[in-house]
Amino acid sequence: MALPPILQNLRIPVIGSPLFIISGPELVIAQCKAGIVGSFPSLNARPAHVVDEWLDQISTELAEWDEKNPDRPSAPYAVNQIVHKSNDRLMHDVELCVKHKAPIVITSLGARTEVNDAIHSYGGIILHDIINIVFAHKALEKGADGLIAVCSGAGGHAGTLSPFALIQEIREFFDGPLALSGSIANGGAVAAAQAMGADLGYIGSAFIACDEARAVDDYKDMIVDSKAGDIVYSNLFTGVSGNYLAPSISKAGLDPNDLPESDPSAMNFGSGGNQDAKAWKDIWGCGQGIGAVKDRMSVEAYVAKLEREYNDARAKLSAQTSYGRALS
Repeated sequence: MALPPILQNLRIPVIGSPLFIISGPELVIAQCKAGIVGSFPSLNARPAHVVDEWLDQISTELAEWDEKNPDRPSAPYAVNQIVHKSNDRLMHDVELCVKHKAPIVITSLGARTEVNDAIHSYGGIILHDIINIVFAHKALEKGADGLIAVCSGAGGHAGTLSPFALIQEIREFFDGPLALSGSIANGGAVAAAQAMGADLGYIGSAFIACDEARAVDDYKDMIVDSKAGDIVYSNLFTGVSGNYLAPSISKAGLDPNDLPESDPSAMNFGSGGNQDAKAWKDIWGCGQGIGAVKDRMSVEAYVAKLEREYNDARAKLSAQTSYGRALS
């Protein structure tokens, strides 16, 4: 099955994942202008009426860009909706997505038919993130158009399955749009994601270090300075297991090697997601792929780097394949 038209003309097959607190209009607009899907969690816009302002800003600036750059039009944007029972803003934010005809909506932590129906009413598409096959089936049964496989090593609320395992099992029953999340931070990893059966790479942590991200300087510097070994997997901070930067945990006065278990009921997205809570301000989420992030830079510079690496990886793979055929 071919990708829907909205995802076919990207500069490279990449979705910038929605980063809680970090993703704002500046980052989304820069990602879309650079030719990849930019996204933000609607809960980042506070208070609730700010969602309307952000969607208007994104739509207006991208339309102006497209008019001035017909040979390099912007990529579509996506809005992330947390479909968790504690999110008392969900339908309010969904209604604003309908008002602005958000091209793509990414749903997380649950799947609801009424949300999917609302987005489909104007022709938008739904991508739902999942960590296992059970959730994949549930998302598709409730009307999702595509899946985001969140595998081991992904930043934030990550799964535990190898991408090789999860992608191959998904492809046994689903041939629609499929993005892969988990330690992807360079163009070679995007090419590898496609080689194993995904359509797109889903990149989050590397964008935290970009100029347009709403992260404090210490967070950006820690992304650049850290490696995969500096990531800790724990459910202490939200009730759902995720990956976090160990130095930020230590800085907050905790031992990253001796963290207690948390009650899953601690997860709470009521009225905007507890953005003032210490867990979000001082404990910094991050995926295992950050060893590829060597410098802070603009989104455009980073996407250009991804493009070079992606094209190089594809050329090397093609050369290796041709060489193998010549020997056979």
